Amino acid sequence: MKKKKLFTFHVDLDMFLPASDKDKEYLVQMRPSSTFFKDGMRRLYKNKVAFVSFIIIIIITLSSIIVPFFWPYSYENQLGVVPGKPVDSSFKNLAPFEYGSTEQQKIEAGEKVFPHVFGTDAAGRDYFIRVIYGTRVSLAVGFFASVIVLLIGMLIGSISGYFGGKVDLVIMRIVDIIYSLPDMLMVILLSTVLKLTLNPVIEGTVESIGANIISLFVVFALLYWVGMSRLIRGQILSLREQEYVLSAKATGAKGKWIITKHLIPNCISVVIISAALQIPSAIFTESYLSFLGLGVNAPMPSLGSLASDALNGITSYPYRLVIPAVVISLIVLSLNLFGDGLRDAFDPKLNG
Repeated sequence: MKKKKLFTFHVDLDMFLPASDKDKEYLVQMRPSSTFFKDGMRRLYKNKVAFVSFIIIIIITLSSIIVPFFWPYSYENQLGVVPGKPVDSSFKNLAPFEYGSTEQQKIEAGEKVFPHVFGTDAAGRDYFIRVIYGTRVSLAVGFFASVIVLLIGMLIGSISGYFGGKVDLVIMRIVDIIYSLPDMLMVILLSTVLKLTLNPVIEGTVESIGANIISLFVVFALLYWVGMSRLIRGQILSLREQEYVLSAKATGAKGKWIITKHLIPNCISVVIISAALQIPSAIFTESYLSFLGLGVNAPMPSLGSLASDALNGITSYPYRLVIPAVVISLIVLSLNLFGDGLRDAFDPKLNG
């Protein structure tokens, strides 16, 4: 073995010997190829709070869709009401897992009767299926309202951010005017006016839901797109100065093509996150309006209208107010936590 000499300028040739296969395998750690979406999903999966919230949202959504197909009771049928016979009042205001008089007779005769999991309301309707339908209505309103806000905000925000100048100035002044309006007051006023206007027009399936929900969609289309448009405008302003945009302009590409092919796809992660955070806001607005009597038409329930109806018997049947309130809180909290998890996973500025 060679003795190592101190204070020497001679080069140790052993340090420059070719690496063996074992040394290469140890030093070179190849990472499998990945994409932005895969990396984001991996980070989202590691966020346990967001992942659990996503599971809760899926369970609630699937339950609101699947349960009505096999549940033996309907949200509108009053139990104990038979044409040509006196109304059986024993079905009204049943506690959870209680039965009416005729159902008790069937049980005594050996027949099986499906229980009323959450009892019945003051009209003798099964409360569980009404909560399920109320959840379905609230989720549908939140989803479609966020889609409307997303489409309008994306259209106006991308036009304002790309063209700039006077176009941007005019659009932003309109946005500032809408921002200055009191949201809830305008929502209530527009819902009241549109309800009177739309009631004589709507028919069929929409009629069972009511003009109030249609008016709510109109309100979202008129008022709630401004935040989304500002967000997308800011993204477009930063992206339009990139080299690939200048290259597209140099080749003669039109503004519509650049926006749809380059700018929108590059800010789509921020757009999806904002849309996910818009859903709980829409659900809360619908529940608030339904609580005030501006929601769906009776007998179609929503979580807000169920909570409003429960106020009449809050001292005797407090669970009727607690159940829809808990469902609303669970949906809104889960959507907010999931939206925060999406933002943390897919926002590049937070993953540096």
